[in-house]
Amino acid sequence: MSIRDTSAQDHRVATATVQGRHRRRWLLGAGAGVFALGAGAWLLSGWSAGGRSVDAERLRIAEVKRGELVRDIAADGRVIAANSPILYAIAGGSVDLKVVAGDVVRKGQVLAEIDSPELRSKLAQEQATLASLEAEASRAELDAELARSTARKELDQAQIARVAALRDLERYQRAFEGGAVAKVDVAKAQDDLKKSDIGLSHAQGDLGRQGRSAALDTRNKRLLADRQRAIAVEAQRQVEALTLRAPFDGQVGQVQVAQRANVAINDPVLSVVDLSVFEVEIKVPESFARDLAIGIPAQVTSGSGQPFAAQISAVSPEVVNGEVVSRLRFTGKQPPGLRQSQRLSARIVLDTRRNALMIERGPFLEQAGGNSAYVVANGVATRRPIRTGVSSLNAVEILEGLQPGERVVVSGSDQFENAETVRISGE
Repeated sequence: MSIRDTSAQDHRVATATVQGRHRRRWLLGAGAGVFALGAGAWLLSGWSAGGRSVDAERLRIAEVKRGELVRDIAADGRVIAANSPILYAIAGGSVDLKVVAGDVVRKGQVLAEIDSPELRSKLAQEQATLASLEAEASRAELDAELARSTARKELDQAQIARVAALRDLERYQRAFEGGAVAKVDVAKAQDDLKKSDIGLSHAQGDLGRQGRSAALDTRNKRLLADRQRAIAVEAQRQVEALTLRAPFDGQVGQVQVAQRANVAINDPVLSVVDLSVFEVEIKVPESFARDLAIGIPAQVTSGSGQPFAAQISAVSPEVVNGEVVSRLRFTGKQPPGLRQSQRLSARIVLDTRRNALMIERGPFLEQAGGNSAYVVANGVATRRPIRTGVSSLNAVEILEGLQPGERVVVSGSDQFENAETVRISGE
């Protein structure tokens, strides 16, 4: 049995058909080459971007633009009385309250009295000591007058004695010249005159010394009395301070002791609120604290939306939880019906810059110290050095390194790990 060949199934193919098949194969090869080149370019772009890719949804990108940069501080404030002193007990004792919290009081009105037997006893002792020292000072003045009088008497006697001795000498000299007395009697009269001169000289010196001594003793006694008088006056002031009086027209705030309760020295008793002057206390972020100064204008808005002019009256030197406490004082009319601890909104305008080149403020400023930023173009973020200026709560001024219309990663650049370029997927 013979096997038949397949020559009967063969047929000639047209030349055009063969050429078409070759052409299709060439196109497929060319397409594969283009694809390979594109993939290579894509890989090269990834390598040039540091081999890192970050999803755009994990970033916040803002556009650089020009506009008005207003450096202001907006904060909620709390109304406090500008003058709200607390009255303290100057000594321990029992408290007799004359008012209750909320009472309207007038300046000088008695608010409370503290019974302190110890302080009153001390006042009586000091006053008695003062009376004794004043008596001693008066006695010293009298003794000084007596001493001066005695010294003056002795001086007068010495003067009289000298005059008598002088007359005796003259008489003896005339008698000696007449031969009535001996020369020895004249010599004795001369000695008596010299003695009287010495006595007169000592009497004159004693008068001056007695006067100075009496004056010093009197002065010392008077100084002791004056010192004791100051002590007694202070004791009297402390006793008077046991009666607590209103320092101004206002309202009683918080009463911190109960009726007839015993308090220790320097314990708070009650507070008085001055209802005529209020301030607004605000808390400012630490980054703006260096720009605050007393006298900077501010604006306070009441609950009705009406603005009232104010200015900074105080800035705390202490930072607490990243904030600085400041106070605003009304410069003109203050909102009517203000109450302690009432909430108001405040705004402080520090600076206004027109046509400033700026961008949205974000964490990128802290991550690079404000010296660089990632600029996004064609799906790649490239780090570029920049220089920033002033900043507000939501924007920062750009001085160098960026142009209007450029897009910058303002949040999420911490994922780049300081790479020079990063590919942004989904951009």
